[in-house]
Amino acid sequence: MSTVVAQPHFMFGLRSGVTNNVCFCDEQTVVFPSGNNCVCYNNVQKNQKFIPGSDRSRGMTALAISANRRYLAVSECGDRATITVFDLQHEQGRKRKVLTAGDVQVQEFGCMAFSPDSKYLIGQTSGPDWVLIFWLWEKHKVLAMVTTTTSNNPITQVSFNPYNNMQLCVSGSGVFKPFRYAEGTLRQSSFPKVESVNFLCHTWVTEERVIAGTDTGRLLVFESGDLRREISLSSEVMQEVTDRSEHGAGSLRRRFPPPSSLKELEDPVEGDSSAPRVTAILAFSRGFMCSMGPGTVYLFEKTKEDSYRKIKDILIPAELCGNEMNPTEYQEIHSMCISPAQETLVISTDGGQMYAVSLSSVEKSKEEQLHFEFLSQSFHSKSITGLSICIRKPLIATSSLDRSVRIWNYETKELELYKEFQEEAHSVALHPTGLFMLVGFSDKLRLMNLLIDDIRTFKEFTVRSCRECAFSHGGHMFAAVSGNVIHIYSTTSFENILNLKGHNGKVRGIEWSQDDSRLVSCGMDGAVYEWNTWTGKRESECVLNSCSYTGVAFSSDYKTIVAVGTDLTLKEIQDCQVLREVPADDVAHNAVTTSRTGRVVFTGTSSGTIRAVKYPLPMQKDWIMYQAHCAPVTKMAITFDEQFLLTVSEDGCLLMSKIVDKEGRGLKTNKQIIHTEEILVTKSDLEEKNQNMMELKMRLEELQMENEYQLRLKDITYNEKIKELSDKFSQQIKDLEAAQQALKTEMEKQEREHHDRSAQVTENHSKEVTDLETSYSQKLIVEHERFIDLQQKCQRIQENYEERLKDAAESKSRALEELTELYETKLRDKTEILAQVRTRWRAEFKETIKQMEENEKRTIHDIQTKYEQKLNAEKETNLSLKGQTDIMAQKFYSLQRQIDDRGADINKLKQERQRLLGLIRSMESDIEDLKRKISGLERTNQDKDKTIASLKKKNMELEKLKFVLDFQLNELKNKIEPQQDDISEMKERIQQVFLSLFVEDGLEEELVNLDKSNTHLKLSVSDLKLKLRTREKEMHKEMQKMKDLETQLQRLKSDLHDCVGVIQEPKKLKECVKMIHARYVQQTDVVSAPADHLQPNTAFCRQREHLEKTVTSLKTRLEKSAEEHEKTYVKIMKENVTLITEINELRKELRSVRSQAKEYKAQLIVSKKSRQSRPSSEEGPKKEPSHEETLIDSLLICLSSSQMVNNKTLYSNSKVNLQIKIHNQSIYYF
Repeated sequence: MSTVVAQPHFMFGLRSGVTNNVCFCDEQTVVFPSGNNCVCYNNVQKNQKFIPGSDRSRGMTALAISANRRYLAVSECGDRATITVFDLQHEQGRKRKVLTAGDVQVQEFGCMAFSPDSKYLIGQTSGPDWVLIFWLWEKHKVLAMVTTTTSNNPITQVSFNPYNNMQLCVSGSGVFKPFRYAEGTLRQSSFPKVESVNFLCHTWVTEERVIAGTDTGRLLVFESGDLRREISLSSEVMQEVTDRSEHGAGSLRRRFPPPSSLKELEDPVEGDSSAPRVTAILAFSRGFMCSMGPGTVYLFEKTKEDSYRKIKDILIPAELCGNEMNPTEYQEIHSMCISPAQETLVISTDGGQMYAVSLSSVEKSKEEQLHFEFLSQSFHSKSITGLSICIRKPLIATSSLDRSVRIWNYETKELELYKEFQEEAHSVALHPTGLFMLVGFSDKLRLMNLLIDDIRTFKEFTVRSCRECAFSHGGHMFAAVSGNVIHIYSTTSFENILNLKGHNGKVRGIEWSQDDSRLVSCGMDGAVYEWNTWTGKRESECVLNSCSYTGVAFSSDYKTIVAVGTDLTLKEIQDCQVLREVPADDVAHNAVTTSRTGRVVFTGTSSGTIRAVKYPLPMQKDWIMYQAHCAPVTKMAITFDEQFLLTVSEDGCLLMSKIVDKEGRGLKTNKQIIHTEEILVTKSDLEEKNQNMMELKMRLEELQMENEYQLRLKDITYNEKIKELSDKFSQQIKDLEAAQQALKTEMEKQEREHHDRSAQVTENHSKEVTDLETSYSQKLIVEHERFIDLQQKCQRIQENYEERLKDAAESKSRALEELTELYETKLRDKTEILAQVRTRWRAEFKETIKQMEENEKRTIHDIQTKYEQKLNAEKETNLSLKGQTDIMAQKFYSLQRQIDDRGADINKLKQERQRLLGLIRSMESDIEDLKRKISGLERTNQDKDKTIASLKKKNMELEKLKFVLDFQLNELKNKIEPQQDDISEMKERIQQVFLSLFVEDGLEEELVNLDKSNTHLKLSVSDLKLKLRTREKEMHKEMQKMKDLETQLQRLKSDLHDCVGVIQEPKKLKECVKMIHARYVQQTDVVSAPADHLQPNTAFCRQREHLEKTVTSLKTRLEKSAEEHEKTYVKIMKENVTLITEINELRKELRSVRSQAKEYKAQLIVSKKSRQSRPSSEEGPKKEPSHEETLIDSLLICLSSSQMVNNKTLYSNSKVNLQIKIHNQSIYYF
């Protein structure tokens, strides 16, 4: 594996599509998803920790943090969605559990929540099932599952009651369902009618109260699961929200409707789709807060009347360098979280930004307008298209489809500059000094100055749709891509120096060499070109039509090129040839970059992962893979000090990874990089700032003087006020002392009066108590007597009730006996019927069991025989394999002996190293000559391959035609055979009856001759085909020999290239030469080493002479076969003419015979009529047919036979014509 690794160090970006994508894990640390990681960002120390996602996931969908801030749940979608629970108290975020939905096929969890005691977890799946799953997550146990909604009503949020583990709430479009877990199931506790209300969020305020926000800007209060009321806002608040909505862009222009009654809430709401939406809501100790409208958070406080009033609104500020078409203050807030001490509020928006505000400042500044501030810095909100670095400053430039360009500092990890434009930025390039920048747009390319606080356009170039641009290492030139053309401009004169044309598809990557004399480019057409930037000519090229290249880079020594594309391989190219290929998995590489130390190559894939491959490239799959992004990587770069690997992706995130070895040390470079601190400032800005400073100084002096004067005046006034107050308070003290003395005397008087009154009250109270005791004793005696009477009455009633109970029990027992007798009789009848049925079915069942047992025995016997045969076959194969292993072992021992012999020969060859170096140089020159000759032979072989391929195609067509004709011929033969038998019989009768009319003309003999000639021609054609196949086999053998030679040459070149790489190290060079000698030089070649360089030429000449002889022999054979075919063609044409004349004569005779047959038919009809007119007796003997009837029958048979003969001749004629056509086509093809 590679000894160099890349560790995630810092990440800029936020994934806005994740539910609940920002959480506090302690007072200073915020967790948010970025790329394919969860980032723990410390806002005080400004550092990050990473929790990587799983390997096979397609991205995160939701986050949830436990109430004790210890566990983090991360939902990831895929073929089988999972929820991973991490322990945040562990340094690396240790993985605790991985939860699944069990047997339910789930692709995505839309939202999740932990219980208050952090023991339970709920997860809501997405459509079409919408299943809510309740886990005891530490034991990986699913406690309950329930379907919450249909596919038409999606769920937006689930939550636990913070005061009860078993109570939870689900809200969504037309859905508000409180559930309670009891007895292993989730049951809905109430059923509010909210089918027409679209709930976007909700929060628990008390144990029974839930406040929910809708897409129409309403805040609805539910208590015990039932809708109670709506929180109505004042007219001023409604006007503020409406004004902010009207000033928003596009879809954010909304109208806030007035509050309606509870009855109207349950009806469908019409006409308020433009109202601001309540997208997030959060409870805190004094009330709750919600996001209502674009970029606004309202704070509500609980009043004494158990209602809520608005106390403050917090706004997202407008950015100074923002774009008017996409203002930041009109972003929609997606998620909110509050710190554990409720000191800080953090929000995330749909624009991929995070803002924070201190809640302690809310109490201090009650009248001032509060604004959010960036939690760290501003991020990209869409796909990042460009990435560039410079050598003189620690700056990173990125461009994005969100119409912004940002300058980051990778040392301080801050955003230095930020600029938004009216159109999308497709590419970016930093000048080596870090003072200038190129930005490519759809209509032009702009050269910009990086000022102290702004990015300003300096020069515009007419380069349309510039997707790639790059400054040279010296900074005096830059290259810009427009479609398939590369334009090179001078940075000083802004002239178009060169236009590099050669690509047939769009150019996807360019890179300059170290001395700026060469430029390498790759494109969608599968071409990698190396250009000379002084002449504009191509120095080398490598074209693969099956691959569309997406990234290219020079190696550390700038001698080879590393390229990636859609064919799932990493290629190393040198001198127009692919030296090595590293195959990938099912994921394609999108970007590539190489370290300047030459130890590692980094690639970015379409799944967002980063791979570190050691250099020189290995032949097999050997790399280290890291989880970085959740979308395809678009660009990669390594800083000039070899400290950081920078990657950007379509997910809008920039990742900085620290490059270290396996021991944790950074890479050492020979170059010392010195960063400068100079900045650009325009003269007008500097003068304006100096003027402002002068004015501020003067203003400061004036304020100081005025402040001193005001302080003196205040001292005088305050001294006077102190004197007045001291006199006033001393007089008040005297008055208070006199009043105190008067109050003491009055208090003593009142104490005496109170003592007298209390004595009188105690006497009265004792008298009243004695009177009450006597009266209540008499009442008790009366009540006791009454109680005794009631008790006796109760006993009598009880005795009566017991007698009635005995009677009822006796009657019940009698009725029960009668019923038992009746049902026992019925039961006997049923048992008899059942016994009969059982006996019948038992017999049938036994028969079926016997049949099934017999069938099973047969099948078992068949299976046994089958598997015995298989076992015998496996034993035989096993024996054969054992024999093969013995043979292989013998071969291994013989090869081991050969290896030992080779080792002895290698020891002898140590002295010949210098001589072999000279031999290698001479062989290189010979290889170049052979390359030229081989290229010429390849062209000739390609032409011959084309002709052979065309001949093969024509041969295939002929074979198809032959197959069709053979099929038709067989069908016709099958039809002719019975007809020929009839013809032979008819011919005998015709010869006996009409010897005078027809004479045998010898047609059959000619047909026989024609068949013989046809068979002879078929044999000749088959012989020629066999000869052609043998020639093709010979050609294939020669081509295979050529390919083997080419592969051997390529291997030799690659090995020589490796030797040249270690030419400064004698030991390694010696080992490489030994390896080459052992691989390519045979034992017999050791003695005759000086003359070995002549052998390839002689072998090539022999092969050429042999091929020329074979070609001449084939030509002579072709000429002879053509002459023979011409002769046979002339002969067949003559025979065809004679056959046609004979057919015409036969047709004439046929017509005459048909006319005679008609005359005989007429005579026969007349004779039949005359016979019918004569009387004939039934008992008389039967008459024999007359002479005329036999004559007519024989004529009809003759007519049919002549037709058959005619058809046969026509068939033979058509067959001959087809053979002539086939023969002509074969001659034409030859």
